[in-house]
Amino acid sequence: MSDIALLDGVVPTLLPVSALTGLVWLLVHTRPRPITACLVAAAAVTATAAWLATDVWLLFPDRLEPRTYCSIGVAVLAALLAVTGRRALGALVALLVIAGCANQINADFAAYPTLRSVFEPHAPNEIAFRDVRPAPAAQLDPGPLEQTWQPPPGLPATGRITRTRIPGTESGFQARPAEIYLPPAYFAVPRPRLPVLVLLSGQPGSPDDWPTSGNLVATMDGFAARHHGLAPVVVVADGTGGTWKNPLCADTSRARAATYLSVDVPAWIHTHLTVAEDPRGWAIAGSSYGGTCAIQLALARPEVYPTFVGMSAESQPSLGDPERTLSEGFDGDTAAFARADPLALLRTRSYPDTAGVVSVGTADDDTVPEAKKISAALRAAGVQVRFLEVPGGHDWTVWSRVLEQVLPWLAERSGVVGSS
Repeated sequence: MSDIALLDGVVPTLLPVSALTGLVWLLVHTRPRPITACLVAAAAVTATAAWLATDVWLLFPDRLEPRTYCSIGVAVLAALLAVTGRRALGALVALLVIAGCANQINADFAAYPTLRSVFEPHAPNEIAFRDVRPAPAAQLDPGPLEQTWQPPPGLPATGRITRTRIPGTESGFQARPAEIYLPPAYFAVPRPRLPVLVLLSGQPGSPDDWPTSGNLVATMDGFAARHHGLAPVVVVADGTGGTWKNPLCADTSRARAATYLSVDVPAWIHTHLTVAEDPRGWAIAGSSYGGTCAIQLALARPEVYPTFVGMSAESQPSLGDPERTLSEGFDGDTAAFARADPLALLRTRSYPDTAGVVSVGTADDDTVPEAKKISAALRAAGVQVRFLEVPGGHDWTVWSRVLEQVLPWLAERSGVVGSS
């Protein structure tokens, strides 16, 4: 049951039909006057919730699609009709309608592919961080790892995922535990010093989104299987400090998120993991808010992250409105905003050693202009940038596909494989 697919197969076809049937049943078994009241109330609740989330609480900067609001409104309507009807069967039917609406919203973002990913989000090949044994670093000749390192007999066929909290020693940032993917080569003795990919989720979101929704483990294992167990170590760091928090990937009165991600996280990785010491072996990537953040940090700290991938990124940090971003996000401090603004950084600095990918879904109407804007600015400043469009919207289908497509380039640039 837990492996039932939610985004393809029979469920996304059968569930909406069942939900529509259930909604009709609720309407038929409710008197006309309560129906009118329920319709008005559902519309009012949905509109109020949307206003509070986007304009008051600033829970997320991105505009939701009309069908998402429609799904929310229908779910609220079903609940109100069930309460009005006061029937036990009505409550069960309403739950069916709500389930259909919830999966429609799930489909909008491609967030949970199976029931298991909803209720058991962690990977079956998980290992406790305390059980990751230390090992000496292999002494290898210069050159791509694939050409200088030989996998030992008995190397695991797949990598492992673990999690641990990375403290905000310098920043004071209160982060949730990071998710860490360790490829098969990491479990060799001695082990090669592997490159690092710091990966960021969107907002709202959490570090476990990439293993749960972004197909991270399968993508990395697939690459490692083709390259003798070699792949980057992936650290999915917490870039927000909470599901609904938005520190704008900057150092502000909200939080010192930029210092956390560019100082604390790299320092911890160097201390606790066997990874590349040369910055050329380091990259940062992310989706949505995380994509914007990846570009911000690559430009603010190119000596730490000379390589980046910005997926569905905006051209600037945002709370949804420029004036509000400046006043509430940066306390009106234009200099602080400029230090976190990719467009401002590109006007004042040069980046001879920086390279990256800016990617976006072809149907992501709000983000495509932003992605093209930042891509053009990067190219004008001399950054080696590739613009990548893939089919899809602002969702995990796009972001997981982008990671799979850019991984060979990341591996070549960070020294896993030679140039093709």
